[in-house]
Parts: sequence; C-alpha cells; structure tokens
Amino acid sequence: MSTTTHGPVELMDYDDAIERFDPVFGIEVHVELGTKTKMFDSAPQEFGTEPNTAVSPTSLGLPGSLPVVNGTAVEYAIRIGLALNCQIAESCRFARKQYFYPDVPKNFQTSQFDEPIAFDGHLDVELADGTIFRVEIERAHMEEDAGKNTHVGGATGRIQGAEYSLVDYNRAGIPLVEIVTRPVEGAGARTPEIARAYVQSLRDIFRALGVSEARMERGNVRADVNLSLRDTPQSPLGTRTETKNVNSFRSVERAVRYEVTRQAALLAAGGSITQETRHWHEDTGTTTAGRIKSDADDYRYFPEPDLLPVAPSRAWVEEIRASLPEMPVARRHRLQGVWGFADAEMRDVVNAGAVDLIEATIATGASPASARKWWMGELARIVKTTDGELEDLPITPTQVGELQGLVDSGKINDKLARQVLEGVLAGEGSPAEVVAARGLGVVSDDGALLAAIDEALAAQPDVAEKIRGGKIQAVGSVVGGVMKATRGQADAGRVRALILEKLGVEG
Repeated sequence: MSTTTHGPVELMDYDDAIERFDPVFGIEVHVELGTKTKMFDSAPQEFGTEPNTAVSPTSLGLPGSLPVVNGTAVEYAIRIGLALNCQIAESCRFARKQYFYPDVPKNFQTSQFDEPIAFDGHLDVELADGTIFRVEIERAHMEEDAGKNTHVGGATGRIQGAEYSLVDYNRAGIPLVEIVTRPVEGAGARTPEIARAYVQSLRDIFRALGVSEARMERGNVRADVNLSLRDTPQSPLGTRTETKNVNSFRSVERAVRYEVTRQAALLAAGGSITQETRHWHEDTGTTTAGRIKSDADDYRYFPEPDLLPVAPSRAWVEEIRASLPEMPVARRHRLQGVWGFADAEMRDVVNAGAVDLIEATIATGASPASARKWWMGELARIVKTTDGELEDLPITPTQVGELQGLVDSGKINDKLARQVLEGVLAGEGSPAEVVAARGLGVVSDDGALLAAIDEALAAQPDVAEKIRGGKIQAVGSVVGGVMKATRGQADAGRVRALILEKLGVEG
C-alpha cells in the first residue's frame, strides 16, 4: 500500500503485476532548443533572467504582433528528426492548439498537428546489459513552450490551496521539439528500465547534436509518460494515464513502475482506469490524479493563418544529414575500445554520465585509468551523498587532469591528492594553488627524510636488526613511522630506498 496526499492507494507487487498484466508505454519528450531567440519572435532565450524581461509583444500575445519562424529552430528540428531515423517532411505547417491557461498569453499554443516536420522514425536503445530494444517514433514536431506559473502559499506548491499565483512569460515562446513514440509493446518486466534508457538516450543525442543543453533539472528536457495495462499481449490496448513533466531519468523509471503497480491493483479488484493526466511526486514516489485527458479534437486545432508552410529543400536536408556528428552509442563503443575499459566499467561510466568528463580529462594528458579512477571513485562518492550529477561538481576535467599530473610527477601522492581534491571542491583554487596554500607537496629532500628515518629507527631499534637479518618486509613499519612524522607527505618509495641504503641492505 502507498500513501499519497489523497490518502492510501492499493498497490500490487510489481512482479505479481507483470505476471498478471502486459504493460504498454509511450513517452512524449519535450526538448527546449538552444537557440538565441524564441520560436516566433526576437525575444532572447536566457535562463535565470528576471521574470517577464525576456519577452516581446509576440511572446506576450499582444494584439497586432505577428510571428516569424526561427530558421535555426527548424534546422535543429531536422537534425533531431534525422538522428531518430525519421522521414523529413517536404512541407509542413503550424497549427493553433486552442486552450486557456494563464501561462499561455495568446490563449492558444502554436504547434504542429497533422503535418509534423519529422515522422516514422525509430531509436535503438541500449540497456545496461548490452541488450538493444527498438522504440518506434511516430513523430517529432515543432512548437512553442508556455510560460511558468508559480503558486504561492499552500503546502504542495500547486494551484489547489495556493493564496495567489505569479506568471513569468520568459519561457513563453521558447522553441520546443516534441518527440512522440508509438505504443511500446513487448517490454514486459523491463518496461521501467527501457523507459528510462529511452529518455536518457534522447538526452545524449540532443547534446551530441548541439541542439540543447538538455539539462533535465532546468526543464530543458521533460517527459510525459503514458502507461496502460492489458490482460495479454494479444488483448486490445488498455486505458492509459499520462504522468506529466517527469524531469529525471530515475523518476521516469519510478513513475512507470508505480503506475504499473497502481493500475494492476485497480484492475485486479474489478475497477477501471480513468484516462487522465497525473502528477508525479518525487518525495513520495507516487502519482496523483490531475485532469481528465482531452482528445486532440477538444483542442480545436486549425492551421495557423499567420505562418506560411515550412518546406525544407532536399538539398538542405541532405546537407544537414552530412553534418551530423557521431551518435552517442557508436561513440561510446569506439571510446571503450580506445580506453581499454571492460564492459562493466564502461556501463558504470555511461550510467554516471561521465563519458564526456573522462574524455576531456584524458585530453589533458591523464591516462584513461587515472581519469576513470577520479571521476568514478572519489568524485562519484561525493555525488552519491548529494544526489546530484558529476557535471555539476565545482571541478573541471582540466583540474582533474592537473591533479593527476601532480601525482604522476611525484609532487604529491595519492593520499595528498585526495586532500588537494577537497581544496579544489571547496573553491580554494587550482590543484597547484591548493598544494601551495596548504603546504601539501611531497617531502623529497634527502636530508629531511634521513632525519625522519633516524627518528623512526630510534623508536623501533629491533626493526633495524630484523631488516639487516633479511626480513625486508619489516621496512614497512619504518616507512610508516616516517609517513606519520611527515603527515603523509614523504615520498614513500624514496624513504624505503634510503632506509635500505642506510642499513646496508640491498632491496
């Protein structure tokens, strides 16, 4: 049983639900395109600006303002369509999607309805164990984003119970591409995993294409997850729900799993599923009912009278196709071969979002093994404690490469390097600056080391005799005493050599 803000909800065990029902899912992914201006006007697209300052008469829907299509947004949409193996329309047009909401200043959204720019595609998704699962793409169409409502007061941050609401139109008019799958069948128990991998694959493609920063935490990529259950794979599709605006890979997986268990419990008890939108609650891992889902007819689509059809020439489309970069999956396989990582190691790197970080670190001169050691070791452990992303840490691949360079040159050892890393993350400067400020350099001066060795031998007089007697491994306790005396800053290899030399023993 799960408890939501609306009371307890009966859930079925996931494995039992999968044994009893066949899940079918579909996902609508919206990606904000990284153009300098908005979809239909010259207002700037800037994240984090003061509310209602990145606007124009067109994005505010003022009378008399007319839209003009953003050519770069069209190019980006074609790039996305080609990367998803879609056909690119020879001609397509915009339509008005009619609905009222305070963050839609025109009272309609300019979108594409029956004539999308890209259609009939597919994406082969690679799962963690190397399995490939094909997701069929129905369409990818251009549209504009809505503004942002902030509901003030109340316990949930939603409009219900709020004291008042604020509207920011900075996001209104930002260009979007919406990618719509066909119903995804045959996923079975792996449905949540495949849904997550699909969205993650799209995010990686957006970044590779250079069409968006694709930062889910900023809302650059948002997923609406549709889920239905049926008795058998041969049965008609069941009634679906649509969980709106899920904005992390983990949440996509959790939302699908939750809806499977919730719907299964309802159906097994003789109930029925309501076709509706649902809200995802990250804190509780549950969904709650939103509104009854409208069909397309309810939006009263009609062709946008103020915009001409978009008709990309075949020559332009082929020019764009020729300029596409290496796709993420092919790139990962190539890099794995170059780096010499085992399959499990590369999967961990991919799942941690560290491919680009490691590649950039290697470019500074670090070895693949050392680059992986830092990003997947110390830094990954820090990220786990914050539930964040590696790329958000206040350290760059250049700094990680510099840190490893200090280790390779013998200026610091691994133990000191961890202290240097702490300083860099704390904002104390570059690795070299942290070493200088904290006095963390390795002590390699023979005079200082010999003095520390004399003290260590004096504290352990019997050890010297053991070493002279052939028990070379006993030298470790003397090295340990020197490292303690020098706060770990001695060159352990040099210390060992000096001890053996002093005692007249060959190492």
